[in-house]
Amino acid sequence: MIRHLYLCLCLLGIALHAAAAEESLRPGGIAIVDLGSSGHEAPDVSLNGKPVLVMSRANRWYAVVGISLNTSPGELVVHAGNEQKTITVGSHAYREQRLTIENKSQVNPDQQQLDRIAGERAIIDSALNNFRRIPLDDISLSSPVTGPRGSSFGSRRFFNDQPRSPHSGMDIAANTGTTVVAPRPGLVAATGDYFFNGNTVIIDHGQGFITMYCHLSAIVVEKGQPVSTGDVIGAVGATGRVTGPHLHFGTYLNGTAVDPALLLD
Repeated sequence: MIRHLYLCLCLLGIALHAAAAEESLRPGGIAIVDLGSSGHEAPDVSLNGKPVLVMSRANRWYAVVGISLNTSPGELVVHAGNEQKTITVGSHAYREQRLTIENKSQVNPDQQQLDRIAGERAIIDSALNNFRRIPLDDISLSSPVTGPRGSSFGSRRFFNDQPRSPHSGMDIAANTGTTVVAPRPGLVAATGDYFFNGNTVIIDHGQGFITMYCHLSAIVVEKGQPVSTGDVIGAVGATGRVTGPHLHFGTYLNGTAVDPALLLD
């Protein structure tokens, strides 16, 4: 009996990993919370007042919670209907990354540039925090571009020796013009040429699951356009604040950046 139960739990774990996400209880990681048997409607789940993605797998509901890079080790309380679920977050030491930027205004923008950045930030934040209620049974991603995947997510960044916010995405190395594709179905939530991010596409995959593609040399989709897995959305470039051509690939859950490596096939 015990052996049979152990086997069932292992198989369930494999199914969740293959079809959902890899749990990693650290800042920038993901928590997968078992909410019990699935009924007719998904339960409402929130963290810090923000709605959380809920999916159905093997006749059970699961909340997939993004853990902010700013989270200190300790306990997070997730509200699921009238219940509270506790997530214990561990510590994680991200490395430092020091970069030299030739364009000094990309490090210390003037007031006109700061005004532009604030306006762009509002557009980006609105897209990253959108919550579109559609049924989901997995959140796996195929690779948006072919190339070596960097490990700079979460790194504490210094531009010309000045400290800046942690790196919130994965850098994938590729030559300028390399095709970038949608890693799963969704709706284009925003496109634009932004001060720091350069040419950017943001895709809404539902329930606060958002992906972002920065520094593109070209954009071939527009806001509101539906995309399917493998549809071309643009090409790799070196626009915005960069030291060379690559794709900055960001993944977001409940409005917070999480490590894309936990979601990629």
